[in-house]
Amino acid sequence: MGLELWQVLVILLAGFWAGTINTVVGSGTLVTFPVLVAVGFPPVTAQMSNAMGLVAAGVSGVFGYRRELAESKAVLPALTIASLAGGVIGAFLLMVLPEEVFAVAAPVLIAVALCFVIFQPRLAAWVRRRKSAPTEPTDESAKMTGHGEADVPTAPVSPVLWVLIFAAGIYGGYFVAAQGVLLLGIMGVFMTGALVHANAVKTWLSLAVNLIAAVSYLVFAFERIDWRAVLLIGVSSMLGASLGARIGRRIDPFWLRVVIVVVGLAGFVHLVWPLVTVG
Repeated sequence: MGLELWQVLVILLAGFWAGTINTVVGSGTLVTFPVLVAVGFPPVTAQMSNAMGLVAAGVSGVFGYRRELAESKAVLPALTIASLAGGVIGAFLLMVLPEEVFAVAAPVLIAVALCFVIFQPRLAAWVRRRKSAPTEPTDESAKMTGHGEADVPTAPVSPVLWVLIFAAGIYGGYFVAAQGVLLLGIMGVFMTGALVHANAVKTWLSLAVNLIAAVSYLVFAFERIDWRAVLLIGVSSMLGASLGARIGRRIDPFWLRVVIVVVGLAGFVHLVWPLVTVG
């Protein structure tokens, strides 16, 4: 399919907006994936191309969290292995299952992802309450920055946390939308450390899953990747993740979530309509 100028502009805007959203509340895929489908890309091609394009935004986000990731090095190896293992399985399922399966599963997964986004403030508030319950750092500067030694994630990683991160990796490898919100909720409950570290590790693990999925697509499904979508999403989301962060900080997260939900619902309807009108 050829892309007209308006389609290119819409994809660029969606990528930039997704990069901005990912720096604030996550779930930018709920903007880019429905847009790619709406402009004419097949759902599986849209999913693969979108995941590869968003790798650039993930690299930008990880660079921004390099300090917190260095402080979280005790848990990173085990959690990275869990995410990569799950991501391989999820990517494998996307590649081997018939496109008809994804066409049915995608609306369901969008609905699940939208629930994560809608209830994200309550989830985050609950996680914050849980994090503030233990004894807090005694050093005043640690309290102000959230980087006290007591707040740094510590090993070993519990079996429950490992299994949940592995399951989230499967979800992310198959359908990346709202993976970050899911990871943040899991680590907020089952991982030691401050919320800033959970957010940093979440960004790293999301990138790991996207990378392993991208490599899988390159090796086993090269012909199903649309490089125009990868390039457009990659460039615009990277700009959104860096330059858009300053915009995102000035916008009420509520309105960002409203945009995610509206676009996500539009994508849900777009994907469900052919299913309910068949026959």
